[in-house]
Amino acid sequence: MEIVRTVAELRTWSRAVHRVPGQNIGLVPTMGALHAGHSSLIRAARAACSHVVVSLFVNPTQFGPNEDYSRYPRAFEADCKRAAAEGAGVLFAPAIEEMYPAGAVTFVELEGLGNRLDGWSRPGHFRGVATVVAKLFVAAEPDFAFFGQKDAAQVAVLRRMVADLRFETEIVVCPIVRDADGLALSSRNAYLSAEQRTDALALSRALREVEFLVAQRERRSQALIDTAHRILASVVDLRIDYVALVEWATLEPLETAVPGALFAIAAWVGGTRLIDNTILS
Repeated sequence: MEIVRTVAELRTWSRAVHRVPGQNIGLVPTMGALHAGHSSLIRAARAACSHVVVSLFVNPTQFGPNEDYSRYPRAFEADCKRAAAEGAGVLFAPAIEEMYPAGAVTFVELEGLGNRLDGWSRPGHFRGVATVVAKLFVAAEPDFAFFGQKDAAQVAVLRRMVADLRFETEIVVCPIVRDADGLALSSRNAYLSAEQRTDALALSRALREVEFLVAQRERRSQALIDTAHRILASVVDLRIDYVALVEWATLEPLETAVPGALFAIAAWVGGTRLIDNTILS
């Protein structure tokens, strides 16, 4: 696996790949601290594409002033080993100055959509996400980009960005990967104590109950949201950020559950913010 540090190097490599008929590129954007969820994305990219790029960049512009940028898990050597083992051909690991040159003033902002769900509770978050992903698309020129369903709101933002800016990149969404106890994998799970990890299972438990109610033909948004609130509120050391039933494409609230709707939860367990969701059928 080749480690690339600059946009110019990555673009040169990408264009050489695309000059060969039948070759394509899959990009897996990450902030490092790779786990089995990331591995599933890399494997999906490897199965679909002739070349796979994994980006490793803890993006400062998607963190708020009081968030965990400085302590976000970083494990470069372990990340390199995992990416290589799963079949990545290139690891793009730029410095901050490479992604945000001195004096940079250009950002990608999605009016309305970028201020919903995580964009509401973390002002500026999706502005930072859209900006860095746009920069990665310009650098790698991928044919496909692979994201996990756990970041479903982010997926909605990036799909809109791709459509609006006419990027020739297809967004591929891969299933949520969970531990055996049901907890959705996240790099931030490393922050949880043993007790907090048990408390965090309330998120997946609430989602399973919502899925059960929908299977029993409950369609009222408020009834589903109230059920999730009740389960989450039963955990003392858990603080709800949001519980929402929304149209996935727009992140606009729905009054009635419909096929393909996104039921999403964000909550603080101790000092750790976690997200989880389900796509209703």
